[in-house]
Amino acid sequence: MSPEPFTHEHADMHPPAQLSPDTSVPPAASKPATGRYARIFEIAGSAFFSVGFLARLPLAMLTIGALTLVTSITGSYAQGGFAAGAVGLGSALGAPLLGYLADRIGQRPLLLGTAVANPLMILAVLWTASQLPGGGPLAAVLAAAFAMGASSAQVGPLARVRWMSLTARDRTGQELGTALSYESMADELSFVLGPALVGLLAATVAPWLPLALAAALSATMVTAFALHRTVGAVQPSPRRRRPANGKARASKDRAEGVSWALLALPVLGMVAMGTFFGATQASLTAFGGSFGIADAAGLLYSVMGISSAAAALSVAFWPEKFSQSARWVMSAFAMTGAALLLLLPGGVPEMLVVLFILGIPVGPTMVSIFGIGAQLAPRHLMGTVMTLLASGTVTGTAIGSALAGPLAEEYGHGAAFWVSAGAAAALLVLGLASSAAVRRAKKDPA
Repeated sequence: MSPEPFTHEHADMHPPAQLSPDTSVPPAASKPATGRYARIFEIAGSAFFSVGFLARLPLAMLTIGALTLVTSITGSYAQGGFAAGAVGLGSALGAPLLGYLADRIGQRPLLLGTAVANPLMILAVLWTASQLPGGGPLAAVLAAAFAMGASSAQVGPLARVRWMSLTARDRTGQELGTALSYESMADELSFVLGPALVGLLAATVAPWLPLALAAALSATMVTAFALHRTVGAVQPSPRRRRPANGKARASKDRAEGVSWALLALPVLGMVAMGTFFGATQASLTAFGGSFGIADAAGLLYSVMGISSAAAALSVAFWPEKFSQSARWVMSAFAMTGAALLLLLPGGVPEMLVVLFILGIPVGPTMVSIFGIGAQLAPRHLMGTVMTLLASGTVTGTAIGSALAGPLAEEYGHGAAFWVSAGAAAALLVLGLASSAAVRRAKKDPA
């Protein structure tokens, strides 16, 4: 069944339905708005939510876990930063590959493979790091950290692919919109809870314990996610042969509603979003340091994550006539204005208020970008595209940290917060470009 390439009344086109929809689930167009979240619990089953959330926690723990472990062993923030960077680089490069493999061989075997490989790589990090006091090479730790990041299960993106299939019969798009809102909320909470859990365990027990817990969660909960019944809704797509005639391939892509130029916009949007995250984290560390509480930067940052998660849930109840592109533009505009408020606080209480306000447009922006990515993704590469969006966030986070960190050290946190504001402005520009491109493509699908 081919998607409707830019011929829908709104920009909120329903994503392609090639993913073997769950025919046991009746359409719910008549369901009241207040029952939308109850509806997705009916579709996937309550176990899907607890398993999916716990399965994505290891990914949120690995970067800061490596940073904490190596820093505690060596006493060097630089070496700890190198280890964290290796994890991020591995995740950014490995995520699209894992998504592609999930599209080709299916989610279940791919996830079962990561449930074995990732805990082994985590153990490799723990072992190589333990050799550092005796003269062990840092290069071995970095290689293990890279492999640890590259092999981490991309639960959030793959869960979104399942939702695209499970909700394919709902032509209103309400069920998918609700599911994507939930997934963004779950991502936000995991990246708030994960680092907090690492800090708590490392401070109260031992620096190695957070990574050990991540290994246990990866082995058990990723396996449970791989075996959950919803995995059967997504069928792998065998690799297609490249047509001898390039024009034939281009024609086929157009017939399937594929626009690679358009698809680059949400991917770049997630890079800008990641840049915003990385810059804000680095800037808040410098801001906290000016009050002697640099270690509390994660707690400050979590305030934005909480309001962002709550706002993401609200997107399911936004008017249907409010297109995904318009939501992106509006939310990014609000983000840009709120990011400028970061320059104003002179104390921690004021900063907490600003961060709470700033988080409100962040969640809806993420939901909108993932929604547009789902609409534009080629039917046979859904997993690849979803993991590309996720890896864009990781890549952007590294960029934001690299830009804001030196500025904060040289000129103070005020200068570093300009990177956050610039990233939000870039999101607005990309949103406007996406909106214009979608309108143009609707008028001329060819």
